[in-house]
Amino acid sequence: MFETAQIGHAVDKDTYEAEEPALRQALLEAQHQLREQARFPVLLLINGVEGAGKGETVKLLSEWMDPRLIRVESFDVLTDEEQAHPPAWRYWRKLPPKGRMGVFFGNWYSQMLQDRLHERIDDDDLEHAVDRALRMEKMLTDEGVLIFKFWFHLSKPQMQARLDSLKDDPLHSWRISPLDWQQSETYDSFVRHGEHVLRRSSRDHAPWYVIEGADERYRNLAVGRILLDGLQAALRGAPCEVAPPHSAPVAASLDGRNLLDTLDLSQRLSKGDYKQQLLEEQARLSQLMREKALRERAVLAVFEGHDAAGKGGAIRRVTAALDPRMYRTVPVSAPSEDERAQPWLWRFWRNVPERGNFTIFDRSWYGRVLVERVEGFCTPAEWLRAYDEINDFEEQLIEAGTVVVKFWLSIDPDEQLERFKAREDDPLKRFKITDEDWRNRERLGDYNLAVNDMVARTSTAIAPWTLVEANDKRFARVKILRTLNDALQAACDE
Repeated sequence: MFETAQIGHAVDKDTYEAEEPALRQALLEAQHQLREQARFPVLLLINGVEGAGKGETVKLLSEWMDPRLIRVESFDVLTDEEQAHPPAWRYWRKLPPKGRMGVFFGNWYSQMLQDRLHERIDDDDLEHAVDRALRMEKMLTDEGVLIFKFWFHLSKPQMQARLDSLKDDPLHSWRISPLDWQQSETYDSFVRHGEHVLRRSSRDHAPWYVIEGADERYRNLAVGRILLDGLQAALRGAPCEVAPPHSAPVAASLDGRNLLDTLDLSQRLSKGDYKQQLLEEQARLSQLMREKALRERAVLAVFEGHDAAGKGGAIRRVTAALDPRMYRTVPVSAPSEDERAQPWLWRFWRNVPERGNFTIFDRSWYGRVLVERVEGFCTPAEWLRAYDEINDFEEQLIEAGTVVVKFWLSIDPDEQLERFKAREDDPLKRFKITDEDWRNRERLGDYNLAVNDMVARTSTAIAPWTLVEANDKRFARVKILRTLNDALQAACDE
């Protein structure tokens, strides 16, 4: 794979000086067109052999283009905050918005290669890391991100010649880093693993470009042309026509029944039993959240449900047992302008709790397969794709040690109507009822079908849904607390 980047590519000075001004102008024009259209972001992943010109090339691109529209990020050293979150969190929070460019040094490929090189992971772990990267990149490109993956290469003799030319030069020896010397000793292994990763992870939607780095003029023109061609093609292109996907329910119901119909909504708790069981479960939650085992884990609870099903009341009973410093509630509504400029999961990734913390999502990423699906706020292709993206997201959280608990609160139409009317009659609760709630009620059948699909496709062994019979608020609150406590106890016992 690297043979064509070891043959001594070079560009003479006259050719470079003749081509550089036009290339620079075209890149600048494309960059400002990117900003004006604001249809998609651009992400450059920078990898390769030390000393092959990665930093110099990116520096030059920032000089050729408008640096205010380019954000360069380095992920070489994990911060304490990053170590306390799932691995992908550090990358998601730094993604460029639509109309902007981001450059990632020390990205997910750098991390997996260094881990394999130093035997912190084995070959199977490396394959898993590549698969994870492929899934992330596929989601990003499906959301419109234009990804360029550059591998800057030097042959072993070229790398050694560079080190020899600099080590005895007092004016330039500072350019040799400890990593340069380290890689000179591990070059063969690094390149072998690098070739494997590139072969496994080069895809039509995010291909690798291997750039020979020995001659800086060749290197600069090669990267500039690739970037320009890709940008211009993307800016010219209209949104792709996507073939209609298979959008039939995953579990088609011939008799009109669905999963929610199987719930026994008649279950009740007396006031006395409720008070006793509520206090018991709240005390249990308070104690569990102070367990040493949970200090090294994050806790995330998702609350979804029918309108007026009692999510807010249930959340308040959970938080009543906790010190306010121990938890955070994230209310989810329509995305903001900043959030719409990012891939749809971005706003949830940035709110993922760090180790030792508890985050409650009052509605969540499941909005994409519920309200966005039913109301037509996204295409069938987008919400169908979201099931896999959600499962992958939750798998990453759980692999990082997060305890994930998901609740769907269900009530029947008669109970919902009664609660709607009660809210309208109560001046202290009138703010809770909106015209949108009444519109959603008219499409209750569509929402129930979407819930049935959601549970069928995303209730996994590692992140199952708990369906809560919520016609009786007392019963629902105790069931939620008990389920949460059981999940926390299981995490402590692992």
